[in-house]
Amino acid sequence: MAESENTQTGTVVGVDVGGTFTDLVALSSEGLRLAKVPSTVEDQSQGVLNALASANCEIAALDLIVHGTTTTTNAVLERKLARTGLITTQGFRDILELGRRTRPQAYGMFGEFKPLIPRDLRFEVPERMDSDSNILTPLDIEAVKTAANTLLEKGCEAVVVHFLHSYANPTHELQAVEVLHKLWPNDYITAGHALLSESREYERGVTAAVNASVQPVLSNYVDRLSHALTDQGYARDLLIMNGNGGMVSAQSVSKEAAKTVMSGPASGVMAAAFTGRAANEPNLITYDMGGTSTDVALIRDATPSVSNEIEVEYGMPIHVPMVDVRTVGAGGGSIAKINAGGLLEVGPESAGATPGPICYGRGGTQPTISDANYLLGRLRPSGLSLDEQLQRSKEVRRAFTEHLAPALKCSAVEAAEAVVQVANTKMAGAIRMVSLSLGADPRDFALFAFGGAGPLHAAALAKELDIPRVLIPARPGLTNALGCVVADLRHDFVRTINTPLFDLPSGKLADIFGTLISKGKALIAKETISLDSVDTILSLDMQFVGQTHLLRVPVVDQQMSLDALQALFEDAYLSRFQVALDDMPAAIVNVNCSILGRRPPLDLSLLSCPTSRAKTLGSAQTDTRNVFFGNTWLETPVCNRKALPSDAAISGPAIIEQMDTTIVVPPEDHVTSDAVGNLILHVGGGA
Repeated sequence: MAESENTQTGTVVGVDVGGTFTDLVALSSEGLRLAKVPSTVEDQSQGVLNALASANCEIAALDLIVHGTTTTTNAVLERKLARTGLITTQGFRDILELGRRTRPQAYGMFGEFKPLIPRDLRFEVPERMDSDSNILTPLDIEAVKTAANTLLEKGCEAVVVHFLHSYANPTHELQAVEVLHKLWPNDYITAGHALLSESREYERGVTAAVNASVQPVLSNYVDRLSHALTDQGYARDLLIMNGNGGMVSAQSVSKEAAKTVMSGPASGVMAAAFTGRAANEPNLITYDMGGTSTDVALIRDATPSVSNEIEVEYGMPIHVPMVDVRTVGAGGGSIAKINAGGLLEVGPESAGATPGPICYGRGGTQPTISDANYLLGRLRPSGLSLDEQLQRSKEVRRAFTEHLAPALKCSAVEAAEAVVQVANTKMAGAIRMVSLSLGADPRDFALFAFGGAGPLHAAALAKELDIPRVLIPARPGLTNALGCVVADLRHDFVRTINTPLFDLPSGKLADIFGTLISKGKALIAKETISLDSVDTILSLDMQFVGQTHLLRVPVVDQQMSLDALQALFEDAYLSRFQVALDDMPAAIVNVNCSILGRRPPLDLSLLSCPTSRAKTLGSAQTDTRNVFFGNTWLETPVCNRKALPSDAAISGPAIIEQMDTTIVVPPEDHVTSDAVGNLILHVGGGA
């Protein structure tokens, strides 16, 4: 489907590929174009082209395209990876498999772990560096050549060089890479230290292995999309979203392909932060429910939480900075079923875009969350005749009656309500993981609900978690695409020093910060898009001497004294754990630096189509229908959000529909609007 407002030129396009839909937002000072089309799983680039065509974008006239992609995320999770080899230090061939001696199920007897690189593609070579950067055993160049040739004979497309303590001294890795460039037929060569210069060999090795194994996948995809755009006249740069919420040129993105993991979810969080700043809501819990999964994240003071310790799945730590997003398998297309124990389960299996939920009318047969909302009267596909609606309702009711109701010993409608409640419980658990588990009280935040299905469930989740307000942006189902439009350029750097403060030489920290800042600004300067400013964010990963876990501490002055750093960490530790350890010395493990190229701000009011507003709330109402609330059916007004007056105030129960989502307002809640086009849902009648 597509929606258009005005004809425009000089457009900036954000396009995000999800598991079910590909979303597009095209913005300029002159107008707005939107599109939402089914994702093309086999070739995501075709979905991007379909979205551009659906929005009637003249590709040759576009100023900039920014793309959020799930290519690398899907490749990792589905293990559809390039055949990759590993060359490592003698004696450390199995480090990727030994890991941290954890289990897939902490208290289970069974579990399965499959390393990214199988053992027959992992080769050892004589070399050894110690943690103080001293060479203990010189690198055996001939052994590197032999390993490389063997890997090529075994059909490897990419290769990882991962030597012990290369973060302290990368000389041997650099020598090996130089040898490989003379033998390897492509550029898919990853040196562990170049991607991640920090200690912990397992995490650094897995990160490098992920990078190498997705490089060919991402490179092929980006080349395919770039060529297709070029063939249609696009002559500007294509930018790709990274998982840290920034973006980089498509020409260089595959070099550090691992950084694009979680690209899609990150773009939505960046849009939420941007919208929150404009709406004077700096503290948000983002809640993105799409067709396949739900992603949640925390934003404090308009800044998303970024972590370099994300574990995408068991045994898959990717230690590059990424927006700290937690994901659960609960999306509109998540399938509901009765498990072997007779219990109701929702997800993680999804009906996806094809065939999709039953209510889509594309051949789906398994009951999903969207079907549950359809049966409860909360969701209605647009453009259906009365006969089509009746037929669709019969099909949905039949599925719940046959698949769920007998085992649950209830009616089809009660089964649908149970599906929604189970899904809400899963999503509330994810929100607790990014808030309560990190010492943040959800009551101090607003819930930012987006994704095609987010506003359907937002009020129930907010009530479950005692969150007082829900912020619903102008285009919830297209927010990830908007995040691509508003995202800044960003480069992150990590340097491990692993030094107690009392052993840190004077001026060393300032020197490291200075080097990282210079490197980041040089990379920003190479980009061709216009920027308002270049900002620097500094932090340290610290711990008390003798501890293993790290705490990230923001740093505002790179010249801070050691006493000031000790006090800063003690305050951060007390705030996080409510424990004071005044007599213990602190240590700096990692030095972190982020360089952000700030792009010119965009006017969010363009998203709300102010010219289409009705003069009265009654004029915005399109229908009434029975909706199931609290174990009873209530006659509920249905409004068109696009036509709502700017000062609209709506008391529940109500349904608010728009092109990309449906908003459910329960009986005890009410909705107001703000100056930038957001709707504010006040939970339980609160202010």
